[in-house]
Amino acid sequence: MFYYLKGKITVIEQNMAVVECGGVGFQCIASLNTLSHLELGQDVTLYTYCNIREDGFDIFGFYELSEKRSFEMLLGVSGVGPKAAVSILSAVTPEQLAMAVLDHDEKLITTAQGVGRKIAQRIILELQDKISKEAATLSASGKGVSSAPSLGSSKHNDAAAALSVLGFTPSEISALLRTIDTESLTLEEIIKEALKHSA
Repeated sequence: MFYYLKGKITVIEQNMAVVECGGVGFQCIASLNTLSHLELGQDVTLYTYCNIREDGFDIFGFYELSEKRSFEMLLGVSGVGPKAAVSILSAVTPEQLAMAVLDHDEKLITTAQGVGRKIAQRIILELQDKISKEAATLSASGKGVSSAPSLGSSKHNDAAAALSVLGFTPSEISALLRTIDTESLTLEEIIKEALKHSA
């Protein structure tokens, strides 16, 4: 399907924006985080996710690739559909979502409209399970913490876990963290730097 749409913003509403590409206006459902970056008449690139249903075809647009990755990760959680995923990403940034999963902070996730405690707990549980699998893959491949300058650093491990929540593969995580001084930055700063390098 579409990987991204590149064009001019012609309409912005509460939960969507229209990107005009070659004379065609594509309606993109978007989070408040994405909408906050957009202005009418602006030339923009939105990364997209297409959701095909029996009764419709929805395009979801994301200003940053990390938000799209988080959206897709949330869709992998049982009971979380596109509407709930957009609601969560309207309430928290991808970095905040990753931190919430690491800290078991279900309260932060439930600040999203329509997302209750049970769904928040399931998100944390299932994404924590993914983190464990990613960590095992990193260790088995020898590309994890042991290949980084910050040998044995819990901050480095936490950053790797957070990036796995954001949808990065073990090899991508290893490559990103090798370029960052994980000792002198806070965990949130490490994640932000990694996202900058991945853009």
